[in-house]
Amino acid sequence: MINLVWLVPLIPLLGFIINGLGRNSLSKTVIGFIGSSVILISFAISLGIFFELGADSVKSHEIFLFDWISAGSLHIPLSFLVDPLSSLMLLIITGVGFLIHIYSIGYMHSDEGFGKFFSYLNLFIFFMLLLVLGANYIVMFIGWEGVGLCSYLLIGFWYTNSAYASAAKKAFVMNRIGDLGFLLGVFLIFTTFGSVEFAKIWPQAANMLPGNTTIALIALLLFIGACGKSAQLPLFTWLPDAMAGPTPVSALIHAATMVTAGIYMIARSNLLFDLAPVIQHVIAIVGLATAIVAAIIALTQTDIKKVLAYSTVSQLGYMFLGLGVGAYNGAFFHVITHAFFKALLFLCAGSVIHALHHEQDMRHMGGLRKKLPVTFLTMLIGTIAIAGLPPFSGFFSKDEILAHVYEHNKVMWAIAVFGAFLTAFYMFRMLFLTFSGKYRGTHHAEEKIHESPKTMTIPLIVLAVLSAIGGVIGIPEALGGNHWLSHWLAPVIKHTAEAPDHATEYMLMAVSVVGVLISIGIAYNKYVKQNHIPVADEAPRSLLARLSYHKFYFDEIYDALIRKPLDVISGFLYRIVDNKIVDGIVNGFGWSATEASKGLRLIQSGNVGFYIFMMVVGIISLLLYTYLSL
Repeated sequence: MINLVWLVPLIPLLGFIINGLGRNSLSKTVIGFIGSSVILISFAISLGIFFELGADSVKSHEIFLFDWISAGSLHIPLSFLVDPLSSLMLLIITGVGFLIHIYSIGYMHSDEGFGKFFSYLNLFIFFMLLLVLGANYIVMFIGWEGVGLCSYLLIGFWYTNSAYASAAKKAFVMNRIGDLGFLLGVFLIFTTFGSVEFAKIWPQAANMLPGNTTIALIALLLFIGACGKSAQLPLFTWLPDAMAGPTPVSALIHAATMVTAGIYMIARSNLLFDLAPVIQHVIAIVGLATAIVAAIIALTQTDIKKVLAYSTVSQLGYMFLGLGVGAYNGAFFHVITHAFFKALLFLCAGSVIHALHHEQDMRHMGGLRKKLPVTFLTMLIGTIAIAGLPPFSGFFSKDEILAHVYEHNKVMWAIAVFGAFLTAFYMFRMLFLTFSGKYRGTHHAEEKIHESPKTMTIPLIVLAVLSAIGGVIGIPEALGGNHWLSHWLAPVIKHTAEAPDHATEYMLMAVSVVGVLISIGIAYNKYVKQNHIPVADEAPRSLLARLSYHKFYFDEIYDALIRKPLDVISGFLYRIVDNKIVDGIVNGFGWSATEASKGLRLIQSGNVGFYIFMMVVGIISLLLYTYLSL
């Protein structure tokens, strides 16, 4: 089965081709069936690969397909790496991806671009699988760029809306900034190691000592790439705007798969990052800052998808915090649990939006618990999971990261725990504003509210179950488990951060759970008992709340410091350098040739006597030149 791994990305690619070519001729039923079936087949193959790898004593297999690029000393094969890390990513991408495809059949059924949408989804899955399967950095980079392209296409799917089209361009441009860092890092890797293949890089890296300046620069450049793709400060503002795309896009790209590509890349390159402790510290600081800033912004947002978007940014910050303190297992554990509960939360939000005829403002919701019972129950499970209450999945992964952070730095732990409390508050604020109290929309809209069809609710139920029980793969020894995930990833993650003793771990869990319960209580008191509803079209009055509501003015700051100066510079270059100098030189040559030809053409008078006279002058000139040169 492992030797058939090439079929895993190939089959979704075939789905893209079929649905892409037949988008106007095939029925929506056929398109939905093809688009979902190809992902299900890939999931089945991935599942077989996972079980075969588990029974195999050799935990790493490189599947060579063909020589791709060969130029001088550069040899890049198209080959796939099947190991514990990539096998888990295959299951996440195809498993969650299949559920989202099924959900999309119901959500996008009335859209005219149904076939195009499914072809884009299939193409995205193909590139994401290429990213995680690549046995070298170049194949990974091709997948990396491919998912960036697909995110642009999917975010701007409703491109006739200029705001949505602008959001797609913003995502594309900001990702290119990070991608440049990644590409420069790959160039430096080839210069340093003479190869871009993992199998040739890791043995050399294992013999190096920490603190190497070149390795630190490589790690920094790779981290810049990860910042762009995984929406970390300062390259995070594209992700909230990316909510312009259809909700299944938000769930697939911006919750479960693409935004975790940066975490995957760093986890895959853990040997390099362990050699750059300074860069690891930078990663931890950036991750922590991102987690807190995004959590504060989420406190005052009124668009249900924007709350989830900033929640995603915040949770990605926690993953980077884990990577920065060396807790690679904990960070990847959170990748898995986050894929479950955040995909669930986005799809639940889509179910609410679908029921309310595309209403996304929570100020116009409320009282939906009885009208949307399945959506409410599944969203409640997802909210509890992300808040970090036991025994739901988010509790185990979040607390593992916090435990390692506590051992690394007590101040960082305190800040991270505070962020976890904010998470519980803003997530339950979202839940209460959406489902509690009375409906705040129009009476006409209230009469049409209905639960989503089964094609949408069944994926919600499956993801809710996974969100509830997904933590079993990483139950710590302090709670009687053996942390299956840590043992599974041992062949890939060579170094693991030290965990605190059991007594300390119990104390940390207690602090986290008590704080989360208090945060939920505060949210309940404010939004249920006091029935506090944010005033429509009015910003909060306090300074901090106003900063949060306006997202700390990051977009305005970038606009003032980056866009406007670039506009001025480009305007100057256009008017002066391009029009006056460059065009002036080019046009000057043309003018000179024209004017010269005007004078020279007068010589061609047609007078034979004049021509004979000029021939004589020419002969005499040649004779004089010959005589004088002797």
